[in-house]
Amino acid sequence: MQPPISRNGHSGLAAAASLAVGAAFFSLWFWLLPQWLGFTVETAGAARWRWLAAVPSVAGFAVALRCVWDFGWTGGGTPAPIAPPQRLVVVGIYRYVRNPMYLGFASGWIGLWIIFGHANRLLIAAVATLAFGIHLFVVFYEEPTLRGKFGAAYEEYCRNVHRWLPRLRAAEKAN
Repeated sequence: MQPPISRNGHSGLAAAASLAVGAAFFSLWFWLLPQWLGFTVETAGAARWRWLAAVPSVAGFAVALRCVWDFGWTGGGTPAPIAPPQRLVVVGIYRYVRNPMYLGFASGWIGLWIIFGHANRLLIAAVATLAFGIHLFVVFYEEPTLRGKFGAAYEEYCRNVHRWLPRLRAAEKAN
């Protein structure tokens, strides 16, 4: 059973569920994972400049949070595959790039990585492998699934909005 849709076509229940899923993701990313990885912050010497990385980090996580909201409010679903959006989300940041949630999390985590100062070759290789894995997931699972679900509307969206490289101007709304 789908959640009730309000007069303007938005679902408050879906938006609330999406924010709950987003809160769980953010709790993991901000609170638990840094502790599990043993991140500590140095404040002496050149390490003080690392705090500049907080700007792209906060901006990236803000982008991801906005995407979570758009999934619930506009799409009527969540970022979780078990409760995906029921409508194609082509509003907000999605008018500039097709995968802003992934890009936002990447920017946020790269910023945190700089702040905490834990860059080593093995970790860089692991992150690069993870990024490549996410790219393959998007290309071979997410995009075919969205093509099957949304058809021509998704095809038009793909023609107008790049997968990873943001546009300088927003694409026109497709739906």
